[in-house]
Amino acid sequence: MTVVIIDDEPLAIEVIESYILQVNGLELLATCTNPLDAINVLNKNKVDLIFLDIEMPNLNGLDLVRNIENLPQIIITTAYSQYALEGFELNVTDYLIKPVPFHRFLKAVARAKKNHELEIGSRKGTENETDDPQPDFIFIKAEYDRMRVNLNELAYIEGLKDYLKFHLKPSGKVLLTLSSFKEILEKLPSSKFFRVHRSFVVNIDFITAIQKTKIQVGDVRIPIGEKYKKEVYKRLNL
Repeated sequence: MTVVIIDDEPLAIEVIESYILQVNGLELLATCTNPLDAINVLNKNKVDLIFLDIEMPNLNGLDLVRNIENLPQIIITTAYSQYALEGFELNVTDYLIKPVPFHRFLKAVARAKKNHELEIGSRKGTENETDDPQPDFIFIKAEYDRMRVNLNELAYIEGLKDYLKFHLKPSGKVLLTLSSFKEILEKLPSSKFFRVHRSFVVNIDFITAIQKTKIQVGDVRIPIGEKYKKEVYKRLNL
């Protein structure tokens, strides 16, 4: 896994760097003391994992996370415990309090490696499907883990301000992930999933009724956006 350290404290960087050198499978690409410089590094390199401080000049570490496209895994390293909830809401892989003990570093890296392997396995499994290239599941980043979502249970996806909300049937389970519709739609089979509104993607198999401006998915009524109406009617042969 390729790694970048972002921290304005040189001593903290040295500690994490020394830990990385003791673990197989980690390749340190860069260390950055300025989060603005880190943005350039992330834009120019494929990065799998970031060790990220929070309190830094110019740009707060959590604000940096919000501005990164194609977000890699994030392990927060900070002296402040009060940001833990906010980090959890941003789906970071782990949250380490400085000074970071080596055993906690190892536990966080093990979790990151597991997530990384699941993601690669999911991609390879899809690429190797020849008779039926459509995947029957995807992995999404929910809470601190990559969660498997069986597509035959995914009724619809709802877009919130910073998150996507996955609604599963018949369990009624809801999963939150920090992602975009564009990123998720690239993983989903277009034969089943399509956008009906700027804030909704539906699974055609779960549509139970349709009105002029709404689609019924079970007991939920989902609006049809004017921009998407023509495509919706076409997909449903109306």
